[in-house]
Amino acid sequence: MGNNNLRSYISNLESKKMLKDVGEVERKFEAAIYEKNINSPIKMKPKDKKGYIVSNLIMSEKTVSIAFDTEPANIHDEFIRSVVSPKKIVTKNFEVSGYQKISDNDIPAIWHFEKDLGYYVTSSIVIAKSPDNKILNASVHRIRLLGNGKGVIRMVEGRHLHAIWNMWKESGKDAPVTVVIGVHPAVEMAAAYQAPLGTFEMEIANSLAEGLDFYESPLHKLPIPESEFVIEGYISREERDSDCMVEMLGNYDHTRQQPVIRFEEVYSKIDPIYWDVLPGGTEHRWLMGFPVEAKLNKDVKSSVPSVKKVVLSEGGSKWLHAVIQINKKLEGDPVNAIIAAFAAHPSLKLAVVVDDDIDPANPVDVERALATRFQASKGLLVIKNAKGSSLDPSSDQEMLLTDKLGIDATIPLRANKERFREATIPGEAKNES
Repeated sequence: MGNNNLRSYISNLESKKMLKDVGEVERKFEAAIYEKNINSPIKMKPKDKKGYIVSNLIMSEKTVSIAFDTEPANIHDEFIRSVVSPKKIVTKNFEVSGYQKISDNDIPAIWHFEKDLGYYVTSSIVIAKSPDNKILNASVHRIRLLGNGKGVIRMVEGRHLHAIWNMWKESGKDAPVTVVIGVHPAVEMAAAYQAPLGTFEMEIANSLAEGLDFYESPLHKLPIPESEFVIEGYISREERDSDCMVEMLGNYDHTRQQPVIRFEEVYSKIDPIYWDVLPGGTEHRWLMGFPVEAKLNKDVKSSVPSVKKVVLSEGGSKWLHAVIQINKKLEGDPVNAIIAAFAAHPSLKLAVVVDDDIDPANPVDVERALATRFQASKGLLVIKNAKGSSLDPSSDQEMLLTDKLGIDATIPLRANKERFREATIPGEAKNES
């Protein structure tokens, strides 16, 4: 098997003493409690299944930098480099000898929240192709296990898997897909990126991480990354089931009728590692938000060269709120940066611009900038009835419209800047522990 996979990443975390082993857990609720309350990568042994569960693998710039094998300061540039320069993959024959055939009942999925409808697979990547073989796609979708070789899969209307499923549906066939669970984090993040239809996200992953191995899936002959679990199946063009899940904002989505996925063959490695992502947790927000954050850094810096960094804030679930750090050259730069951010990420509803002495990832720093550098009569930009996010329950859910707010919390160029600077103590930085 490859030299860069989920196991190698976990070994790297263990060597850095970053992986916390919490021992045996119940898969219903108890595992989710550990995931929510331990702010580090964790390892858990399910009481009733083989192998073990890992979670919180990606939840900071440090963990992303380990996955990308680069410095934390370079993670956005590395991701965008891979998006711009994807690398063609070469598949090997699927090594059945390294796997065992299992039942879907052997997958150690987790029941996370009280009102969940069952046990969810939350890090699964679905590989699909169009009926004419011209389009390959990889995307992250959550699957609720129904038992008896079936699951219900969450597909957002208009997204790429949904479009491919519609192509198969129009041809009168169920959509053949291969689902993989337990991949290298760079693969997971590439699959979470909303690339243009026709761009195969696994080629982005292949550019992002060295030493990845790809295989031809045994049934559908689809190109798949090395994985702990491989499921070959079909997404039904007709059969539906109810689904209601917690989204990345931490609240429940609407109950929806979603397609049923039928499992034909299920494989796992011996003593498999199952990667679970807590819905609405820090890892969920990082996996979905980081690719967008990288795009924001690229696009906003391109529009306004004085921008230094864009951060999607934790309080905004790394989706709805951004903080833009700028070395302001012109008084109009903050407004231009705000407009560029809203254009680059339509789900964004709040953008705050701060000076380059403010840490955009530090909410106390940002609030201090608001307290001492912002005047509502001068620094507010309000945009009404713009395209918003379906995840935001306060938006118009039928028309998907929201109001957007931009805030300029920067020091006026003509002001005495020393009046705004926080006092420092000589030698303070050297003595920090």
